[in-house]
Amino acid sequence: MESIPQHPLYAADQANEAIRALVDASGGQWSAVESATYEVLLIEWAAATRGGGPDVVEAA
Repeated sequence: MESIPQHPLYAADQANEAIRALVDASGGQWSAVESATYEVLLIEWAAATRGGGPDVVEAA
C-alpha cells in the first residue's frame, strides 16, 4: 500500500509536536541520541515549512 503524502501544514505540526515532546521530556539534559533526534526533527519541520507552504512559525 502506498503512503499518502501529508499536507505540509500537518507535517509541520507533527514535527513541531515531536520537538515539543522531546524538549519537555529532556528536563534540560540532552543525550547524544536526543540531540541527533532534535536535529532530524528540526530538519523535517524546516522542510515542511519551506517554499510557499503554510505559515508555521514555531519549532518548539
